[in-house]
Amino acid sequence: MDFTPRTEIEIRTTIFQKKLCEQELDGAIIVLNSDLFYFTGTVQNSYLYIPANGDPILMVKKSLRRGQEESSLKNIVPIKHPMEIPTILENFHYTNLKKIGLTLDVLPFTMVQIYKKMFPNVEFSNITPAIKEIRAIKSPYEIELLHNALGVIDQAFLTVPTFLREGMVEIELAALFEGELRKRGYSGSCKMRAFNQDFFYGNVCSGNSGFSPSYFDGPVGGTGVSLSYPQGAGWKKIGRDEVIYIDYTCVIQGYTGDQARIFCMGDLTSGMVKAFEDTLLIQSEVLKIIKPGITAEEPYLLALKMAEEMGYKDHFMGYKEDQVKFLGHGIGLELDEWPIFAKGINTPILPGMTFALEPKFVFPEGAIGTENSFVMTEEGPKYLSITPDKITYIK
Repeated sequence: MDFTPRTEIEIRTTIFQKKLCEQELDGAIIVLNSDLFYFTGTVQNSYLYIPANGDPILMVKKSLRRGQEESSLKNIVPIKHPMEIPTILENFHYTNLKKIGLTLDVLPFTMVQIYKKMFPNVEFSNITPAIKEIRAIKSPYEIELLHNALGVIDQAFLTVPTFLREGMVEIELAALFEGELRKRGYSGSCKMRAFNQDFFYGNVCSGNSGFSPSYFDGPVGGTGVSLSYPQGAGWKKIGRDEVIYIDYTCVIQGYTGDQARIFCMGDLTSGMVKAFEDTLLIQSEVLKIIKPGITAEEPYLLALKMAEEMGYKDHFMGYKEDQVKFLGHGIGLELDEWPIFAKGINTPILPGMTFALEPKFVFPEGAIGTENSFVMTEEGPKYLSITPDKITYIK
């Protein structure tokens, strides 16, 4: 079993404690699984208190044994109910607390009310922006994990020609592709922080099913297998001479790679081939301007301008009213981390940031485009994706 190195946890905690001091907070209580894993190296039913000064305390409801085995934290103690938190903190001499940070973007209202009842004299504030800012800059250790994830998804993509056949339904293709990911270590859990943005593995669309929009905040929808989850692979049979769009995440040891590739049994129309080549051109030009310090909106605005000049105004990143207003997103322990490449986002792109760029077009005959994962360096973006960026034809 691979454990998060102690030094990683210590460095992350130290940076976060500086943020707490800057905001004049006594500490923060963290409960979201992705944040818990980031700061502890374990995912248990637990409550993590990180003080502005001093050692963190991980209070575990279940499983205490695994928490103690997997985390390098010094203080890991049992808890039966969150109402015990003030007493536990007092036992570690964290008293007279006045200001505590909470992840208010994800914390249920009822839980916030419980904290207010537990700490009647405490002022609470949202600590989420600080956590997102810290997590946006990846360490060499995290970048290596992301590279491993992209290596796994590369191997899965290379197997597609061995099982793709005419007449199979999309969900069967999805299951076979997902099996290739699973047997190489994908846990099957892709985390998103945004509310109600459920996401399972990824997306397979063939032909006109790629024209079917969905609730999901992405450029391509898909029919899904039922109305309860109207997204991704459905019951459509895959035919010849139509675009087959496969867009998947791959989570290895918690870190999420993201990549899309195009396949076809037979031949695509010249119009679809040109559209694909144009997405590669947009990607190429966008990568040229991404330098350390550039704001996250600039690559999006360039891509949007190019798409409109090419004649794809109604097709870029979705079709007409179902278009999404971004070009890419941060990747890490969650699929929707900082930075977000969108208009009005002035976040500077800095070395250590990892992200996916996904220029895509949607037409009545299908969805087409590319998506690759990158890490920002001092010289510019570096590919984490490995798979050749081309249409794979199966005759």
